[in-house]
Amino acid sequence: MSPAELATIYAYTALGVGIILAAAGLGSALGWGLICSKFMEGIARQPEMRPQLTGQMLFTGGLMEAFPMIVLGIAMWFIFANPFVGAAKAAIGG
Repeated sequence: MSPAELATIYAYTALGVGIILAAAGLGSALGWGLICSKFMEGIARQPEMRPQLTGQMLFTGGLMEAFPMIVLGIAMWFIFANPFVGAAKAAIGG
């Protein structure tokens, strides 16, 4: 495998990881926006439910916030233990 092919694999992997992380960040931001807007709508409709809605909002936000961290872990795996390089070497050598 030539260095140019190896560099191409790493470059496309980095590009893909960047797009994946951007999509996860955008999804997280949109999710927080929707969660907070529905929280405020709920308080406007029933102000006495504020403590219960606050707990549910933070719990749901925490679950939603875990998704970008999982995506970050997968992205780091693609960067540091690039499976595409091993697959390309096996395909060319085998």
